[in-house]
Amino acid sequence: MRVNNKLVLLLLAVATIQLSCTSQSKTVSLFNGKNLDGWVNHGEEKWYVENGELVCESGPKAQYGYLSTDEYYDDFELTLDFLQEANGNSGVFIRSTVDGTKVSGWQVEVAPPGSNTGGIYESYGRGWLIKPDPEKDKALKMGDWNTMKIRVVGSSVTSWLNGQQMVHIEDDKIGAGKGAVALQIHDGGGIKVRWKNINITPITEK
Repeated sequence: MRVNNKLVLLLLAVATIQLSCTSQSKTVSLFNGKNLDGWVNHGEEKWYVENGELVCESGPKAQYGYLSTDEYYDDFELTLDFLQEANGNSGVFIRSTVDGTKVSGWQVEVAPPGSNTGGIYESYGRGWLIKPDPEKDKALKMGDWNTMKIRVVGSSVTSWLNGQQMVHIEDDKIGAGKGAVALQIHDGGGIKVRWKNINITPITEK
């Protein structure tokens, strides 16, 4: 039987495209630009909408605060824009739960220059799991809008900042995690961060 190599290659290409298309669900906007529908506020710090942007700001008690999605997300690709208007010690939590203001899960760091933005930290657990190379910190634009992308599939987590891959990690504990996406206000006061274009694409196949 004679095999047409060109036809075989074409069929393989089509199959690859189909698999790629079916592996991701439709992208969903987590923030509607008007209010905090779809989110849960944990703590007494400030979360509000201003000019179509989601703002987090330290309150009088200057404690930890979290704003989590009311739905859980397992495997996904998340993109969002953030601007650190003041001290930007914040973060994006994945597969996380919050009890009061105690969070269980993993944070992709958002912080001022030199403070490991894009690294992954386990709160109330192992601490820093991975930090980006210091040279990559140049990707951060303090006082301007930045785009972060986070891809979570099974035990694998990868973060990007303004198109620069910051870290990649394989971790069994993360792989077993279940929970929401959450934004953080760190304690200590003086923090103000703006967020917009918060979009998530669930991944249904690996």
